[in-house]
Order: sequence, then C-alpha cells, then structure tokens
Amino acid sequence: MRILVVEDERELAGEIVGEIRRNGFVADCTETIAGASEALQLYPYPLALLDRRLPDGDAMQAIPAMRRAQPGIRVIMLSALDAVEERVRGLDAGADDYLTKPCPLVELMARIRASLRRPGGELLPPVQVGALTFDLAKRNASVQGGRIPFHARELALLDALARRAGQFVRRQALMEEIYSYDDDVQPHALTMVISRVRQRLIDLDCGAEIVSERGVGCMLREKVS
Repeated sequence: MRILVVEDERELAGEIVGEIRRNGFVADCTETIAGASEALQLYPYPLALLDRRLPDGDAMQAIPAMRRAQPGIRVIMLSALDAVEERVRGLDAGADDYLTKPCPLVELMARIRASLRRPGGELLPPVQVGALTFDLAKRNASVQGGRIPFHARELALLDALARRAGQFVRRQALMEEIYSYDDDVQPHALTMVISRVRQRLIDLDCGAEIVSERGVGCMLREKVS
C-alpha cells in the first residue's frame, strides 16, 4: 500500500517517510503540487499526506484536482497554520483530517490508520493462511496469537501477498507495492525479500508457504502436504 507524502521541509519529510516505511507501508515523497500531480498519474494512492504551504502554491487548492485524479484518495493535511479558522478552511476544502505541526509521529500513524478505515477506504479483515494470521489493519503477522516480527520490506511483501492469498501476484506488481519510486533497487532485491520471508515461514512451521512460478509471479497459500 502506497502513501504519498507532499512536504518541502526535507528533514521533516525524511522523518515522516521513515516512520511510514517502518510501519510497513510504501512511501513516495515529493516537494511540490506539480510533483504530486505527476505521482498520482503513476501509482494508485489510498492516502496522501499534504503539507499546506508548498513552493508552487497553497496545497489546499490542489485537493479537488487530486480527487479528480484518484476519486477514492484520502487526504490528511499537515500544516504549521494552526488557527481554528485555518483548520476549518482545510477541512471544508476537502481534507479528511488536519494536523498541526509539530505532530508526534506515533499520532500521525494513528491518524493514517484511522483514515484508511473510514467508509470508502475500509481495510480488509485479517487474512488466515494455515496458522499464519496477517492483520491488514494493524499490519502485523502472528502465529497462534503470538506476534512475529518482520522487517518493513518483508511486511510490505506479506501485505501484498495476503491481500491476494491463493492468487499469483506478478513481480512487477510486487515491486510497485514494496518499493518507492525513488528507491535505488538493486538487481534481485525482490528475490532476496521473497527468499527471506519464505524461509521464515518454513522455520515457523505455520502451514503457510510462498510459491513462485517463473513468468507468473508469487503466491501465499496454505502449505500443500
């Protein structure tokens, strides 16, 4: 699942993107309204985090165009403009939520998860494959109630496969869901992530497995005896 971050304060943008990725999402970042428009033409985004004041204008004015490009997108505005009337203006302009800077990253992630659960953007219920449970709302994996830690890339892979459990997912689709467009992806990087998760499932002996078929893709399924 990709989240678009539109923020021109580079240090803050780095902190936000890092936190989003640590929570298992893919985050793309741009500094301008024009950059956001280009990104929306390339990838589907269920949610955008939008700074108010950007180098090429007031981002509040860009929300209608963002919704035309992707009707289902949720928008959280993050701004230093904290007056009540400014928050009202942002919400009336179409933002789903409005946070003022500075905002604790843990609260920001909670707001992101809450926004994704709202009507029109409900997350799917937990997926059960063998004894493995992947909670799509909380973005964590467990076996018989015990939470299993995975690295961010591994969580993103599991998320992409769990959403389509029992179906093959093409490698290109996995690449788009796991890596941001500005990531320097090395050859065979995806293969290595798949291999690590596959081995972890084997070690857990949880009755779930990842199978691959050349030219088709990968699938998360219940282990075949």
